[in-house]
Amino acid sequence: MVHRYYSSSATGKNINMNMTYRSSERGATLIVVLLFLVLIMLAGAIAVRQSNTNLKVATSDQINTVLLQSSDSANQKLEMMINGSPTTSEYQDVVSVAGVFGHFLLNPNNAKNEFIYCFNPRTKRYLTANATVRQPDGGYWSSMNSGICDYTKAGDYTSARQTVMTQMSVTVTPTSPNAERFGHVVVGKEVEDRTSKKYKFDIRATSALPAYSEPKVSSDKCFEQTSIKANVAANKKSLNECMLAATTPSKMLYEQADVENVSSSTVCIPFGKGTLNPKCVLSPTS
Repeated sequence: MVHRYYSSSATGKNINMNMTYRSSERGATLIVVLLFLVLIMLAGAIAVRQSNTNLKVATSDQINTVLLQSSDSANQKLEMMINGSPTTSEYQDVVSVAGVFGHFLLNPNNAKNEFIYCFNPRTKRYLTANATVRQPDGGYWSSMNSGICDYTKAGDYTSARQTVMTQMSVTVTPTSPNAERFGHVVVGKEVEDRTSKKYKFDIRATSALPAYSEPKVSSDKCFEQTSIKANVAANKKSLNECMLAATTPSKMLYEQADVENVSSSTVCIPFGKGTLNPKCVLSPTS
């Protein structure tokens, strides 16, 4: 009796082939799943990175807005005082010999000085007693050096939250060679009269957030540096350059203003009606 094993062998071969096919199928599935996992991870990483970028952009915009508002507030305060009535105490203060504008208007020898004070809406900081008056050579006029903002003092911040600090710098705009002759003289006043002068001023309001990064480079505190680039000493930085080097968020708002002292002037606008002020009528000559 002869036994044949072809069927069994064929069956065995089929089984082996099926097992090999299933093993290859499982490997391909694993690779596809891994690829999907990698894609999901990449998508997640991109989403996280995009979210961080959006957050940084939003934070930067908020910081920029806060700094701009603080600098603008300091400028507006100064504008309100000088544009107000000459009879107000605030006007009298700023144009007095100790005031931020009077320091220049009443003494031409001070024209190259830099009047610095730390802006605080709750206190008066625009008088020399609370100011730093820097001279071009780096010294201080009459030893006046009380206006530099100190980020370690709560009273030097613009609000009780101790977030923003704003320092003001007021200087006379350098005279242009093409300037109008006698353009600095107030109309209707004598040239010799100290109150008859008017000047164009450069006003710089620099706001910063010391909480983000200490405004200091090595041993140099940024707020102690001059805002006038032409007055920067050798191997030193200007206020803006120091803030940038210290990576302290800051913004400087610059504006020019024409200021004249009208505290002792007489306004003569008759418009053809009424009685003129006697001071507005020229005395008849004999």
